[in-house]
Amino acid sequence: MPLKLYKRGDTYWISGTVKGIGVDGKKQSVSIRKSAQTTDRTVAEATRAKTESRILDEIAHGKAKVISFREAAESYLEAGGSGRFLLDIHADDTETGLMVHFGDTRLADINQKILDEAAAKLYPNTQPETRNRQCYTPFIAVWNHAVKNGWATVRMWQRPRKVKGTNVVRTSKRRAGTFPVEYEHAAKFIAAMSPGPAMLMTTLFYTGMRPIELFALTAGEVNVDGRWITLTHTKTGEPRGIPIHEFIVPILRSLLKRNALADDPRLFRTPRGEPYEAVEDGGGGLKSAINGARRRSGIKDVAPYTGRHSCSTGLVVAGVHPHIKDQILGHAADDMSRHYTNVPQAPLIEAINKLPVPETWRRLGWLEDPLAWAGRLAEGTGRRTDLEKKRDAR
Repeated sequence: MPLKLYKRGDTYWISGTVKGIGVDGKKQSVSIRKSAQTTDRTVAEATRAKTESRILDEIAHGKAKVISFREAAESYLEAGGSGRFLLDIHADDTETGLMVHFGDTRLADINQKILDEAAAKLYPNTQPETRNRQCYTPFIAVWNHAVKNGWATVRMWQRPRKVKGTNVVRTSKRRAGTFPVEYEHAAKFIAAMSPGPAMLMTTLFYTGMRPIELFALTAGEVNVDGRWITLTHTKTGEPRGIPIHEFIVPILRSLLKRNALADDPRLFRTPRGEPYEAVEDGGGGLKSAINGARRRSGIKDVAPYTGRHSCSTGLVVAGVHPHIKDQILGHAADDMSRHYTNVPQAPLIEAINKLPVPETWRRLGWLEDPLAWAGRLAEGTGRRTDLEKKRDAR
């Protein structure tokens, strides 16, 4: 029987069972009951007719022939996939992203040419790396999800290629967080931050941890006396041990005294006392702190991931053996480090302490009592103007 409209309050609903002959020649039926999301009968009738037609097509030809990109993307998100670049909702409630661009376009109708045109329209005048990261990667993630569910066939999608050649001139600016900076330069940026975010950023520079790993760091994973962190939440899923630089010992020791750890063991908090939440490919709540520090310092090339890149480069410059460096960063592991992640390793502790600590960093006022300063704000966002220690000569 065809689908019918009925009212529930002021809103129209669609209900009924659609029957047809499937691709296997057998009778099939699909029953639904859903809101038409409108109080206008004409609009509701159009939605009813479209829904019924869609169900008949799905019965006759299979879901792979009728499923849209938006439907596949919604299923991907429900399965835990990242929504970054798929759907962005702005302050004025407008929506952008791949789900908006492709909308109800059937997966079966999308080919390489259409994907390339989408990338060019959504991200004009951008480098291949940007189009790859913000268009091709999320699109292919949704497509692969559809393949796993039998809604699409495997395809070898062509991604944009980097321009090659030694005489190629790149005029674009590098994105902050993709390259290292000098520690003296970083210190000036950190000095412009509120103490809470500054402590987190400082720890990133002196451990080489990924931001998402530090956001999830709990009190029980930190052994200050042993100068060792046993990281159980990592990007790779495998636990690893991380040496503690002497410079951040006072920070960690102080933060471990936080009373709120009994309710939530995550060590680092925002100035409001809230744990940082991990955001895919983002700052995890650090965005406003980073933007504020950029505005106050004039330094634009520091981001959460800069700490990891700078730590890696700093270890190389200090002459640390590549294998030791890779163990610290989690790029490599020997049998001992893999099976005894909770056991402090002297060679790694010695290596991490070769990273330089500029005087600018050492003189930051909040180092006197990190926990007491954790809720204060940086100069320019509050009343205090004493981010740095008073000089002895004063």
